Amino acid sequence: MINKDFFQALDDLEVQKGINKEFFMAALEAALTSAYKKNFGEAKSAAVKLNPEKHSIKIYSYKTVVEEVLDPDKEMSLAEAKAIKKSHKVGDVVQQEETPKNFGRIAAQTAKQVVMQRLREAEREKIMGEVNTKQDELLTGVVRRVEGENVYVDLGITQVEGVLGPKDRIPGERYTINSRVKVYVKQIKESFNMPYVQLTRTNPGFVKKLFEIEVPEIQTGEVEIKSIVREAGYRTKIAVTSSNPNLDCIGACVGNKGMRVNAIVNELNGEKIDIVPWSENPAEFIAAALSPATVLHVSTNLLEKTSLAVVPDDKLSLAIGKSGQNVRLAAKLTNWKIDVKAKSAVPSLNLDTEEDEQKGNEFGNLFDDEDAFGDLN
Repeated sequence: MINKDFFQALDDLEVQKGINKEFFMAALEAALTSAYKKNFGEAKSAAVKLNPEKHSIKIYSYKTVVEEVLDPDKEMSLAEAKAIKKSHKVGDVVQQEETPKNFGRIAAQTAKQVVMQRLREAEREKIMGEVNTKQDELLTGVVRRVEGENVYVDLGITQVEGVLGPKDRIPGERYTINSRVKVYVKQIKESFNMPYVQLTRTNPGFVKKLFEIEVPEIQTGEVEIKSIVREAGYRTKIAVTSSNPNLDCIGACVGNKGMRVNAIVNELNGEKIDIVPWSENPAEFIAAALSPATVLHVSTNLLEKTSLAVVPDDKLSLAIGKSGQNVRLAAKLTNWKIDVKAKSAVPSLNLDTEEDEQKGNEFGNLFDDEDAFGDLN
């Protein structure tokens, strides 16, 4: 069977779709072999071979030479073999070209099915490859539709929409068709047709990416985000540090007159952001993490990774936060369990002087003392 146009079509597909011709041919040979067996005998040992140089498609059957034929589909007698070639002997495998009737029509149908299937698979793999590069990235998309609790966002990738589920949207946000929205690629899953892209605006990574965009010093590596935690729609705490002792990492994140952080707050619809200095000293870090509350004293238990933070009586509710939010986020930020108490609840520390309170405001009255921590309980 010879078909020059068929092989030319494979060449054209390779150029237009960027799909290797050998990739097509291997799939076609397997599919045509399967089609031949299905129509002319499943028990036969056969193979279809494509020859692009000669523009030919040939079918070969294979039979083993035996003394006594038990399976005619797979065996032939020595006499039959010698009739083909005198040198054949028992145990040889004889290859013969087959020319079954109507196989040309079957081959054409099979080839069309295989080509369409491989094109779909190749397109899907190409799209998956493009989508996978977007994992954990911040993208700007266009809202295309809202169905039930899900918002579908066009990410500018062919045939791919991202999905914003109810738990991945900032509380109180409303979305209008054709409006632009910044989203964070939370998860990519393979599906039968196209990849499923789960988007979010509630992940801490979303805020981290916003800071990377707004703060050039983070992009250059001069400022490093060490930790970030968030309760979307309410408060984010972010700990930063800098390898440059002359650089104010907090100021860099805030920007001139608060321009940088305000741009992020606006994107988050007014969500509060606490930017605090990271420290290797747990007591200092814990005190900073409880911002905006004033901390007078921090004692830590290194073995159990628990701590006690003492604050002025009138700052206790601020330190704990509404429904415990501030201390809860501080604990997540520092990865320490934090117990907050008012100054009057721990008189043994003698934090009654005005000087002590001033030190507390400057984080100057902090120490790391397991024994003291034990006494305070």
